[in-house]
This record gives sequence, C-alpha cells and structure tokens, in this order.
Amino acid sequence: MITFKTATIDHASSLVELVNSAYRGNQSKLGWTTEAELLDGQRTDSTSLTEIIQQPFNQIEMAFEADRLIGCVHIKIQDSETLYFGMLTVSPALQARGLGKEIIKHVEKIAREHNLKKIKITVIQHRHELISFYERRGFHPTGRYEEFPSHDPRFGLPKVPDLKLLEYEKNL
Repeated sequence: MITFKTATIDHASSLVELVNSAYRGNQSKLGWTTEAELLDGQRTDSTSLTEIIQQPFNQIEMAFEADRLIGCVHIKIQDSETLYFGMLTVSPALQARGLGKEIIKHVEKIAREHNLKKIKITVIQHRHELISFYERRGFHPTGRYEEFPSHDPRFGLPKVPDLKLLEYEKNL
C-alpha cells in the first residue's frame, strides 16, 4: 500500500538521490523514465528542492511503501483553475508496477480538494513513451511549449540540440 506525505526541507537530500537516480546516470537505465540519452548531469539538487518546498503554492508529495521512499512529485497551484505537476518520479527498480498512475491519482485528488479544474505538465518532446503514458491518462497537448533551460546546469546538460518542453493538460 502506498502512503503519501508532504516533504519538508529535511527530506531534500533523500529526494535528490531518488530523483537523480530515476532520470540520469546508469541507475536510471533500470527504468523506462530515464533521460540519460538526452541529458547529462543532475536532474535536481538540494538547493533547488529546498526552494520549491519553501515557495508558496508549491509542495513535493512523497510516496512511501512501508517506510521506504519510492516516489515523489512536485505540484504547484498556478492559478485559480490549474495545478501544475512535474518531477514525477518512481524508483527505477520499481517502475512499470503502476506506481506512477497512483501518484497521478494523488495529484488529481489534491487538485479536486482545491476545486481546480485542470492539471498541466510539461514533457521533453523526445520522450515519446512518456507522452503516450500521459495521453493514456487523459492528457492532451495544448500546442504551447517552452525551451529547455539548457543554459542552466542545475537542470542537466543537453546531449541533443533544441530540447523543448511540450505542455499537456487534463480537464478534471
């Protein structure tokens, strides 16, 4: 059974280890959510996560199985209608067990508790398997995108040119 808890700054180092293990480096290749072919470097660091945790309308929800941290997600209330989420993470060794779906259900529950009408995400355009995952869960492209922050090594160092973050949304 999965339980959820909202992160505090005391959880930042554990979250950094989990998130970086799922997105970058050799360990990330154990799962299907790796970005190791697209980006080098880190996905996040303690400073960035601490800033997120301390910002108003932001939180990181942690997923636990027993007492073991197995996943997380960053959520942010963008406006009176919209909840944004990102950094959806499941431990690489536990991927493909439906844990990501459970985390998304938790995000949707939080959005409904705040009477929000839609959820938004951004996905790197080359992540076709991840885009399909979100589309199967009711997300659709908005046609909007932003350039990947390739000038900021805190988010990783691109291995391919012209990375874009495509926006997807789901109406609740």
